[in-house]
Amino acid sequence: MRIYSSYNAAPPYITKDGSIVRELMHPAVHGNRALSLAEAIVPPGGETLLHQHLKAEELYHFTAGVGMMQLGDERFRVKAGDTVCIPPGTLHAISNTGADDIRILCVCCPAYSHEDTEPVVTV
Repeated sequence: MRIYSSYNAAPPYITKDGSIVRELMHPAVHGNRALSLAEAIVPPGGETLLHQHLKAEELYHFTAGVGMMQLGDERFRVKAGDTVCIPPGTLHAISNTGADDIRILCVCCPAYSHEDTEPVVTV
């Protein structure tokens, strides 16, 4: 198990929700058991797709920026220092309403997987 990771060693990629993510600790890479920790970035004017995770519970901790969070039927402002719990199966999205990147530390249990991420298509 690799109990240490470096931010610069975690290559960024685009998730199904459209955010830029770096997996800082993930069982598939580091050998930990159940959790994943990632940083998600949403640039100014950007937003993630409305989506849900059927199995994973998520915690979002905002470390920079301001935006609007949709969590189920609720919409509310978020800013650096806020933390949001996202239960499994709850539709959610974030839009950046500020001039700087929104940076979010995301904890998932079980660990994040593309297969557990379902974008919602609105018509």
